[in-house]
Amino acid sequence: MGKKKSDAKRFHNKDLGRRGESAAARYLEMRGYEVIDRNWTCPAGEADIVALDGCTLVFVEVKTRSSFEKGFPSEAVTPEKRARYEKIACWYLRDSDYVDIPVRFDIIALVVVASDRAIVRHYRDAFNCAW
Repeated sequence: MGKKKSDAKRFHNKDLGRRGESAAARYLEMRGYEVIDRNWTCPAGEADIVALDGCTLVFVEVKTRSSFEKGFPSEAVTPEKRARYEKIACWYLRDSDYVDIPVRFDIIALVVVASDRAIVRHYRDAFNCAW
């Protein structure tokens, strides 16, 4: 039987994730993106950030870690998560007013190095749709 995370560890991870998503949204906005949705949910799952980069709709998966101990955050975006993000994009487009718009999938990976600092790595066009 696997170990269960303690409530304190679970809270720390959720808080770390929320802080990472906020930092990623600020990072994108400073680079001219328009963040249009955060934590958008549908039957396929949740998109951390949906943004416009010019005339491209960008679905951003944010991964935040407090160290490199378990590898780079971007390594946690498995083929299964990538396939799920494609389904999320389909749901989003189905429910939105966007028509004939290019879609891109990015990953923003953050490693917190101090209480107010993180290493940020932005993987533009990190994976493509198999539509």
